[in-house]
Amino acid sequence: MPDFNSDIVYARLVKGLARFFKEQGKEKAVLGLSGGIDSAVVAAIAAEALGKDNVHAILMPSPFSTLHSVTDAVELASNLGIEHSVVPIEGIYNKFMRELEELFCGDVKGITSENLQARIRGSLLMAYTNNTGALLINTSNKSELAMGYGTLYGDLSGAIMVIADLYKTQVYSVANYINSIKKVIPQSTLTKEPSAELRDNQKDSDSLPEYSILDPVLHALTEEGKDPESLVQEGYERILVDRVVKLVKGSSFKVHQLPQILQLGQHPLVPESKCFKCF
Repeated sequence: MPDFNSDIVYARLVKGLARFFKEQGKEKAVLGLSGGIDSAVVAAIAAEALGKDNVHAILMPSPFSTLHSVTDAVELASNLGIEHSVVPIEGIYNKFMRELEELFCGDVKGITSENLQARIRGSLLMAYTNNTGALLINTSNKSELAMGYGTLYGDLSGAIMVIADLYKTQVYSVANYINSIKKVIPQSTLTKEPSAELRDNQKDSDSLPEYSILDPVLHALTEEGKDPESLVQEGYERILVDRVVKLVKGSSFKVHQLPQILQLGQHPLVPESKCFKCF
């Protein structure tokens, strides 16, 4: 992947988010804060763009959330000076699961349980927007979106997707830049393995190639317009390229249902009508 100017990207995202809210006539934002790198970066961008008093973070731990993720999220909110609330979803989740077990005669699949948690969180966040007039800002990145690693009507909800034109490895670069200005993102958020924490001991790499391997392939296919065969000729393993292409094609229906994104480059995943340009 080519050189990446984190300072320029950060400035564009801050400016773009501020302009988006101004055009909507809105001041307040809400986001789900998980303790992971994506929501940490989006929270920092929002606090800078809108002012810390206009950003509210909601932590929604489930039975599968780790203690360190919750403490990292609380620490981040404190470092940024943004207000936060903790709304555990275990009770709601367990009630849903009891009903689903009856519906499916006890055969509730793992993916059903995982997506259920994301949709409970999405419902709570949207309830907050209805009750306060705030806008929900989304925290999904381009790598996840391209792979379909997100839940419709759950963690893909929002009025604007802040980092949807940033690959995961680029999100880490922006996070490190933010901390070079002021250390607000906890070190453990930067170093722990990415995880959706929707089942015990889950890691993103259980479902996807490691981001350091995935992102160059996605970049070549998306930004550079290369075809799969040319990537194989350049030395990428065919099994990897074929897997990535299959996942991209299989998740394209989700892309067409995404909210607007803050566009940074010339090759966003969504149609032009869903792009809010930051350049």
